[in-house]
Parts: sequence; C-alpha cells; structure tokens
Amino acid sequence: MSEEKTTLDFGRSVLATEAKAVAELAERLSEEFERAVQMVHDCKGAVILTGMGKAGIVAQKISATLASTGTLSYFLHPADALHGDLGRVQESDLVLVLSYGGETEEISRLLNILAKIGSRIIAMTARESSTLARKADVALLLGEISEACPLGLAPTTSTTCMLALGDALAMAVMKIRDFAEQDYARYHPGGSLGRRLSRVDELMSFHKGRNLPVANDNISVRQALAAVTHLSKRSGAILLIDRAGKLTGILTDADLRRLLEKDIESVLDEPIATVMTRDPKRIRSGTQSWEAARIFEEYRVDELPVVNEADEPVGLIDVQDLVVQKVI
Repeated sequence: MSEEKTTLDFGRSVLATEAKAVAELAERLSEEFERAVQMVHDCKGAVILTGMGKAGIVAQKISATLASTGTLSYFLHPADALHGDLGRVQESDLVLVLSYGGETEEISRLLNILAKIGSRIIAMTARESSTLARKADVALLLGEISEACPLGLAPTTSTTCMLALGDALAMAVMKIRDFAEQDYARYHPGGSLGRRLSRVDELMSFHKGRNLPVANDNISVRQALAAVTHLSKRSGAILLIDRAGKLTGILTDADLRRLLEKDIESVLDEPIATVMTRDPKRIRSGTQSWEAARIFEEYRVDELPVVNEADEPVGLIDVQDLVVQKVI
C-alpha cells in the first residue's frame, strides 16, 4: 500500500512540476512572442516546423495544429533536410525550430543552409546565448527548466513547455486571423467536430426548387398530398405555406396516420389548415447541424423545416440526415 501511495504522490509531483513550469513560462512571455505571431500571420509561404528527437515530435504536433487552424504548415525532419528535403524550403517560408539546448548538430547545420536560402527563422529554445537563438530572427525563450524525470534527463517538462508555447502561438495566430467555426469545419470534414459544425444546408435532403414537399395551406389534405406526389424523393412531411410563401404549418406521416386511426370521416377532404401542426419547430438556413440535433432530441421530432430570414421554407432536414452523417 505504501508503494502504491508513493507512486501516486510521485505522479502528482510530476504534474505539479510541469504545471508550475508552464505557468512560469506564461509570465515570461515578451514582445518576442507578439513578433513571432505576426511573422506566422504574415508568412507568404509555408510555416515549416523542425526539431530532433522529442522536440521533433512536439514540432509535428504544433505543425498539425497550425494546419488545422488555417496556416499552411508541415514538418521537416532536420536529418532528412540535410539529405535532399531542403528542396522543399523556399525563401518565402518561415521555419520554426525547436531545440531546448539550441546546439544540436543537425539543427546547427540546418541553420546555416536556411540562412543561405533566405527563410526567416523563429527559435524555441532555452537560452538566449545558444547558437539557435543567436541565428534566429525571433527567439521564444523557455528559460532554464528542471525536468520532471527522476534522473533529470528525459525530456518531460521542457517538451511540455514547448507544446504549450506552440499552442499559444497557433491560437494567437488563429485569433488575429478571425478564424471562425465554419473555417474549422472546412478543415475537419471527416471528424465528429467538423460534422457537428457543418451547416444544415449541407446535410438536408430536401431543397427548394428540387424536391421540397411544400403546399399551400388553403387546400384540402387530399390536394396537398397530390401536390407533392410528383417529387422523385419522398419525405415524411409536407410543409404548408400562406399566400406570402411563409411557413405556417407541417403535416407529417405520423400526423396523417393518427387522423386516420381516429376514423375521422372524409379526413382527406378536410382543409389541411385544420389538421396541420401550426407554427412548427424550424431552423434558420446557415445554422450549424448540432443545433438541429438538439431540436430533434429535445422536441422528439423527425423532420425540421429550414427557413430563410423571411421565414420562407428553403429546405427540410430529416433526423436520418444527421444519423447518416454521424452528427447523432
């Protein structure tokens, strides 16, 4: 039991050590950080990330974060760069180099070649006196960091600080770029977040002018059904509109079935306005699909009219549209 408790305490101390280092790093941020953010934002080429070992793995993650938030970015391994991959680097590119010590041989050799190419360099390193910091246009200094490793050797706290600083850089660039939710969805179409951020217009199966089941609200149930029989794709609902084209109601297959089960005489010849569901739940065109999912779940409906600013139906989204796209 005592050994288990000691292990638990040690795990907590590792987390506390890394959290303290990140907090101290936040306090040390200077105008150099603002310069780095502006350089990334203004870059006309690609933002290239590079680093050896664990720093290289962190660099790959930072590059992925930049790319997913609207910055053209890729990772370049320093060793591969020295064996031909430098052909990918252009003068218009910006290179973000990660190295805690700032004296790694492959990095030092790479810096000399980048200087000849003319690419600007942002360094992420510990000391201002290091080769990397001195040869960079901007140096983001981590400061002296005590590793959480019990031997004080394995990169732990230092790489955590690099990762956090990279996130801060990417998020600051994202902020001044006014990167919005719809932009994020465009770069993440295959992920669950991207699907939830997609617009109802992208997912709805029924569109105005193509296959939208819509009828006037001043006719009979029979006439309304006849008005939509020509559509190639069948919906489980009919949208009803007034003379101005505004949505006034909806009649679903379930509504019709309940009417017939009540043995209402000549139900098909009833004015549809007397049996339709008035003022149905609806969603505005351009709304994100997660909001449609919320309405489906909260109100237990299967069809949701999509309307424009004038409250005119422009589409119809079915709960199955969201199931197929794995939004729900």
